[in-house]
Amino acid sequence: MKKGLLIILSGPSGVGKGTIREVFVNDPSLNIAYSVSMTTRTKRASEKDGVDYLFVDRYTFEKAIQNDELLEYAEFVGNYYGTPKRYVDDLRNKGKNVLLEIEVEGAKQVKERVSDALTIFIVPPSLEELEKRIRGRRSEAEEIVQQRLSKATKEMELVGQYKFVVCNEDPKLAAQIIALIIKRHME
Repeated sequence: MKKGLLIILSGPSGVGKGTIREVFVNDPSLNIAYSVSMTTRTKRASEKDGVDYLFVDRYTFEKAIQNDELLEYAEFVGNYYGTPKRYVDDLRNKGKNVLLEIEVEGAKQVKERVSDALTIFIVPPSLEELEKRIRGRRSEAEEIVQQRLSKATKEMELVGQYKFVVCNEDPKLAAQIIALIIKRHME
C-alpha cells in the first residue's frame, strides 16, 4: 500500500484555513484524514473536543513534549498547540493523505522531520482584510487581537518557504485550487 501524503496547510491566524479546509476535506477523491491538533487553550463555544482540537491541560501537553510524542508544537499567547506524531504516522501508513492545519512555526518543525511534506501557505487578500476577519470572530481580547496581527505580519514574510501559496479571497475557489494541488501530488 502506498503511504499517504502529509499535507501542511498553513498561514496566519484568521486567514480562513478552517473555512477552506471544510470545503475540500470531505471530498472522497482526495482520501484525506484531518489531523486534530492538541492544545491547552480554552475551548470556544462552537468547538468540539476531539473534532476541532484535543483540549488538554498544560501538564499533559508538557508530558507529550518530554516523551517526543509530537510531530510539532509551539506556544502562542500562553497556550500550547501541537500535532500528535503516532496519530499522523498511523493514518499515513494506512494510505490516508493526512492534512495538518498548523501555524508557521509548527510547519517549519514538520518540514524538518518530513522532507516530502506538501506545503501550502494561505494568504489573505490584504492585511486589512485579515484584521477584519480576526476582529469579526469577537472571541478574543484586544491584546490578543494585536498579538495575532503582529504575528501575521511576520508570518507573511515566510511564504517563500512553502511549495504553494494560495490567496483566500474566495474560500471556495481557494479550496478548489488546493484540491487540484493535492490530486496532482497523489499521482
